[in-house]
Amino acid sequence: MKVSIQTYIAITTFLLFFITILAVLNYSFSWIFYLTVIGQVFLLIMVYKVLTDNYKTKKTFEDFYEDNPISQNKNELNYRK
Repeated sequence: MKVSIQTYIAITTFLLFFITILAVLNYSFSWIFYLTVIGQVFLLIMVYKVLTDNYKTKKTFEDFYEDNPISQNKNELNYRK
């Protein structure tokens, strides 16, 4: 079973936020240190998985943003072109 990229991102983000919370609550340095090392390993794994993911899209820069597309109507003012 293939683990999705979002899973790696969620685990890494949760772990690093958890480390921040532990540091604010003055937990033992050894716990924070070891979790930070584990978090750095997870961060490297996450970056590797994101960069080597076999993701393909048909979108181009001409599509711009999906939520605010560039109008093809020539009568409208569009400062992006």
